[in-house]
Amino acid sequence: MSTPKIYLKPGKEQSIQRFHPWIFSGAVKKIEGNPADGDVVEVYSDTNDFLAVGHYQQSSITVRILDFNKNEITQQFWQNKIKEALTLRRSIGLYPNPDTNIFRLIHGEGDNLPGLVVDIYGNTAVMQCHSAGMYRSRNDIAKAIVAEFDEEITAVYDKSAGTLNLHENFNPTDKYIVGQPPAEKVFFEHGCKFEVSWEEGQKTGFFVDQRENRKLIEQFAKGRDVLNTFGYTGGFSVYAMHGGANSVVTVDSSEKAIDLANRNIELNFPNTALHKGIVADAFDFLKSSNQKYDLIILDPPAFAKHTHAIKNALQAYKRLNLAAIRNLKPNGILFTFSCSQVVSRTDFRNAVFSASAISGRKVSILHQLTQPADHPINIYHPEGEYLKGLVLEVK
Repeated sequence: MSTPKIYLKPGKEQSIQRFHPWIFSGAVKKIEGNPADGDVVEVYSDTNDFLAVGHYQQSSITVRILDFNKNEITQQFWQNKIKEALTLRRSIGLYPNPDTNIFRLIHGEGDNLPGLVVDIYGNTAVMQCHSAGMYRSRNDIAKAIVAEFDEEITAVYDKSAGTLNLHENFNPTDKYIVGQPPAEKVFFEHGCKFEVSWEEGQKTGFFVDQRENRKLIEQFAKGRDVLNTFGYTGGFSVYAMHGGANSVVTVDSSEKAIDLANRNIELNFPNTALHKGIVADAFDFLKSSNQKYDLIILDPPAFAKHTHAIKNALQAYKRLNLAAIRNLKPNGILFTFSCSQVVSRTDFRNAVFSASAISGRKVSILHQLTQPADHPINIYHPEGEYLKGLVLEVK
């Protein structure tokens, strides 16, 4: 059976020739064949020039490109892609690494596999498919992962039920497609211990993208009273304790999250009295808090997932940062982040600038933060730069 073909409107091939990995529905002139969601299709210009091979889907992103050459998407293709990704992680010292066995193996477009995320937790790979094509290929991808790790990966967990678009008719169920759950789910990051539950936790169970930013906390925490808002697993709190914080308060609206944060503190600092977990809304806590802190961490969930929500999101970032600045002691430090892909670095910085100006305090930028090297950004796909952060000194 011949491969379905997608023909683009005149001029719409230019972004593909610049290696952008998406083709939007508005760029499509006609479809030859009857592709189903997840089928491999070939893409051609209006003048019948071959452009790319990719996964088809009836959505605003009609094709996610897998290869700009006319190659078949075979098991060897997946093997080669996993090998390339693992080679990068080896080159930056993430694998093998006795102090860190949590890292991202596949970061979608950044690893030229749009629609796929794979995180490694010890001997388990946790996969999230964001497209029909990747979901249909999940078993082949799992085989390639096990093979490239020389079978050191003994389990692959598919957690795609919450990441596939609702209109798709796959009825995905989160489950192990290779192996069984490990007996213990405690892993290492820079020598810190963390309990991770990919079955119940957000994303793949842990926010792998904040690894180097958590490490930076150690340099600022010594002797300081620290407040970690939106604390989730308590990652920043553990690093603050490692850095010698005088006290650490972790705040999250989820009781389960605070229970997990408390367990992670206990794993690293048994019987400590320096940490306190509080179940509360971060905005409410900051408004009502009578205590001032030397260091505050703001790592909220994405306030905007779509462009129409940007205005409200920027107002939320401004209010949140203003509340934090007002709760900082003189010469305090603020770590503030946005993980909203649709909020640009400039817009986020302007929101923090507005909060600083309203506060009337002198503020300096000490660090400008982003995602780590195992979350690479495809230079032809700037949308992949989603994590933005600032470290501020507030006089």
